[in-house]
Amino acid sequence: MSGPAAVVWDEALLRYDFGNGHPFNPVRVRLTMELARSLGVLAAPGVTMISPSPATDLELETVHDPEYVAVVRHVGRALVPAVWFGLGTDDDPVFEGMHEAAALVVGATLTAARSVWSGAATHAVSIGGGHHHAMRANASGFCVYNDLAVAIRELLASGAERVAYVDLDVHHGDGVQAAFYDDPRVLTISLHESPATLFPGTGRPDETGAGDGEGYAVNVALPAGTEDAGWLRAIDAVVLPLLRAFRPTVLVSQHGCDSHRLDPLAHWSLSVDGQRQAQLLMHELAHELCDGRWIATGGGGYALVEVVPRTWTHLLGIAAGMPLDPEMATPAQWRELARSLTGESAPETMTDGAPPRYVSFSSGVDPGDPTDRAIMRTRTAVFPAHGLSVMLNVGPDDQSS
Repeated sequence: MSGPAAVVWDEALLRYDFGNGHPFNPVRVRLTMELARSLGVLAAPGVTMISPSPATDLELETVHDPEYVAVVRHVGRALVPAVWFGLGTDDDPVFEGMHEAAALVVGATLTAARSVWSGAATHAVSIGGGHHHAMRANASGFCVYNDLAVAIRELLASGAERVAYVDLDVHHGDGVQAAFYDDPRVLTISLHESPATLFPGTGRPDETGAGDGEGYAVNVALPAGTEDAGWLRAIDAVVLPLLRAFRPTVLVSQHGCDSHRLDPLAHWSLSVDGQRQAQLLMHELAHELCDGRWIATGGGGYALVEVVPRTWTHLLGIAAGMPLDPEMATPAQWRELARSLTGESAPETMTDGAPPRYVSFSSGVDPGDPTDRAIMRTRTAVFPAHGLSVMLNVGPDDQSS
């Protein structure tokens, strides 16, 4: 169950680089694409490789203030040392060609969205994208421009009636939420570590939207230490019923893999296997609900060798219609490349040896379990707006069982 797939890529995307020592190291993207290529994913039948063009100022300004776009261009040429519009911080230091590099990231995700909406591809992946923290007039959290929000704006302008956005990064998808907080055409769902323990400190269950968009911003704030079983149970309990009630025209998902137990910047304990299971669920939901129309991006992820390349190669394989066996070996040549680029030893297989098992939420609620309490806070906050039962995984027309 798949269809034509587009992978949007150009080596120039590696120029989005904050410099030595910064966690957002483009080597993770390079190693992803090299692993996918060496395993035959990029040459799979039905896969088209597309090279993007940078987003234009007009395209960026559908989400960002013109003054901010001008500032990003200026500081990337003048290398202004002062902090300005969130630029020049430790998280978002200025680098030469910043505007051009960031605009290309947006262009890549725009190209993915256009490929799917035009029907040229059923699925499209922009591995270099997923910059979900960028706000209308400031950079934040390693993100200069918000490629996801620009792509969703494009989908709406092109006629998409309902866009579902699912953010699987360990950090709250605050920039995308802010862009569509009052828009009922866009359902934003973010599953993230509790704002009490992790940047950006937002994403509480009571952040539910405003005006006509009330109930269309959904936040599942799970505790530090969350493992595969709890995370997948939350997806089952919140994402599945809401998407089925919303009936999106197109699905956009962000696959930050900083939820992994080895990630140095967060406090969850997921495995590559659990992350792969969530990717499979997004793929299945795209086919169930929106004729397969699915746009997927990368995002966070700072275990540069051990985690990111394997997780995102699984994502590319699923989108390409050739899901990879988790037990398969990683190529020796790829492991040698990883060592030469980073000095680190790369994993020898595509699995963490952690089969993704979880108990469906339909089995009942455990009030003593912190994951179930977090789930219930979210369901209580937003399910009534969608005609869904808070207690049961049933649809608006079947709440008696």
